[in-house]
Amino acid sequence: MAQSAEHNPKIGFLVHGPEDELRALIARRRGLAERCEIRHADGVVSMEDKPSHVMRNGKGTSMWAAIEAVRSGEAAAAVSCGNTGALMAVSMLRLRKLPGVNRPAIACLWPSRNPGGFNIMLDVGADIRAEAGDLLQYALMGASYARNGMGLARPRVGLLNVGTEEHKGRAELKAAHELISANTEAGNFDYTGFVEGSDIPSARVDVIVTDGFTGNVALKTGEGTATLIGELLTQAFKATPLSRIAALLAMTSLRRLNRRIDPRRVNGGVFLGLNGTVVKSHGSADATGVAAAIGLAFRLGRSGFSQRLAARVASAAPPSEDTAAGESDDDSGNHNGTGE
Repeated sequence: MAQSAEHNPKIGFLVHGPEDELRALIARRRGLAERCEIRHADGVVSMEDKPSHVMRNGKGTSMWAAIEAVRSGEAAAAVSCGNTGALMAVSMLRLRKLPGVNRPAIACLWPSRNPGGFNIMLDVGADIRAEAGDLLQYALMGASYARNGMGLARPRVGLLNVGTEEHKGRAELKAAHELISANTEAGNFDYTGFVEGSDIPSARVDVIVTDGFTGNVALKTGEGTATLIGELLTQAFKATPLSRIAALLAMTSLRRLNRRIDPRRVNGGVFLGLNGTVVKSHGSADATGVAAAIGLAFRLGRSGFSQRLAARVASAAPPSEDTAAGESDDDSGNHNGTGE
């Protein structure tokens, strides 16, 4: 929080958890206490807790309280580093799904060759299943996220498949291909068709649509690969005296590379399809990673993203009912504050 407060003087925090512990931690950072309102909560959701148990017994936990703050309008967004399954379950229970949304999705940012430096991929773990209609909704929600979170007026959307040829893929992917193609104007995006795994970090698309099983495997593989590359480079440059000298000469370039592929910079998966904005941070995130998640939540909360997302999902109605195709959902508004 301290990094977020330093970088954004307009942000305020509702912090949920054991009051005495939180007050002592916040007091260590100069000026942070004035930006925080502490809400005492005795219970904590552990990483081992089953979502069904939390839904029945989690009312006194900090996670539940943070979601309630969004539900009541006290906070524009919630950020949590906790149990992903439990967070999604509580969010769906208290915030409810947007009208017309069958399955919410988790969207993440992925380092790419695009000018902005990132692509959006969804779903990355909210639900391992996805039918054709769900994939269409992911396309609509991902495009709206790209407009509000990345400032892209007309995002390019691709559907992840085992090849780019139209005859390839499962039946639901072929059906989704047709649905997404038919809704480009209603959703205000361009559809590039099928994309492959090699396109995820490319400049070919801005939004990659897939099911939660495939997306989560790809996400974890990418994070592990980035970490491995960093470790191998460190080992290589420490191998000999000459390599250490080479590392000193290449220090500026290495730091630039590290910033580009550092998973902490893109920490924060956004729960899309709910009546409220929720950002899930990695449980192992450090201060830099948590600050990235809070910054993302602040930008989306301030833009009124949830309301614009609802309008965009509604625009995917049959042609005779399509009244939302001309609406704009670009970044504007002045809401602020996060529940954490």
